[in-house]
Amino acid sequence: MNWFTKTFSSTVGRKIVMSVTGLFLCSFLVVHLIGNLQLFRNDGGAAFNLYSDFMAHNAIIRIMEIVLVLGFVFHIYDAVVLTRRNKAARPVDYANNHPEENSTWSSRNMGLLGTVILVFLIIHLWNFFVPARFGGLEGVVIEDVEYDNLYLKVVQSFQIWWYVLIYVISMVALAYHLIHGFQSAFQTLGLDHKKYTPFIQKFGVAFSVLVCLGFAAIPLYFFFFV
Repeated sequence: MNWFTKTFSSTVGRKIVMSVTGLFLCSFLVVHLIGNLQLFRNDGGAAFNLYSDFMAHNAIIRIMEIVLVLGFVFHIYDAVVLTRRNKAARPVDYANNHPEENSTWSSRNMGLLGTVILVFLIIHLWNFFVPARFGGLEGVVIEDVEYDNLYLKVVQSFQIWWYVLIYVISMVALAYHLIHGFQSAFQTLGLDHKKYTPFIQKFGVAFSVLVCLGFAAIPLYFFFFV
C-alpha cells in the first residue's frame, strides 16, 4: 500500500484523481440536468415530484449519492492541495510573466471558479437537498398518494431575484470551469492526440456551454414565466 499512497499523494497522482473525479462529476451533471428538465413539463410539477421521490428512496441512488459525495470531496481536496503546490513552486506572480500569452483566463482562475461553485453548491444543497431528504416540505397528492412537493420549493426559490442571480452567475462559473477542466482531464490521463484533441476541445466547450445553459434556463424560466 506504500507505493499506492505515494503515487496518489504525488502531484501527478493527484492530477489523475482530479481528472477521474472531474469526469465522473460531469456524468452526474448530465443525469441531474435530465431529471431537472421534468420541471418544464406542464403538469403542475407531478413528474418532477415523482422523479424526486424516486431519487430519494431508491437504494441504488442512495448508494450513488455516497459515491458522489466522495467524488466531490476528493476533487475539492486535491484542487486545494495542487493549488498550494503550484503557488509554492511559482513564487513570481503571474502578472509579471504575461500569462495571457500562453494560457486562458479560466485556466489561471480555476481556484476562483471552483470557490464560486463550492459556495453555490452549499447554498443549493441547503435550499433543496436538505429539505428533500430530512423533511420540511409541504405534501402533494398525486394519484391518491402523498409526496413531498419539491416542485413548490423550486417555484418559491426561483421567485427570489438574488437567488436566481446567484444561480446564473454560478452556472457561468461552472461553464468556464468545465471548459478548461474537460480538456485538462483528457490531457492528464494521456488521452490527447493531435488527431483527436481538437475534437475533444470542441466537444468540451459544447458540453460545458449546453449543460450550464440548461441549468441556467430553469431559474430564469420560473422567475420570468411562472
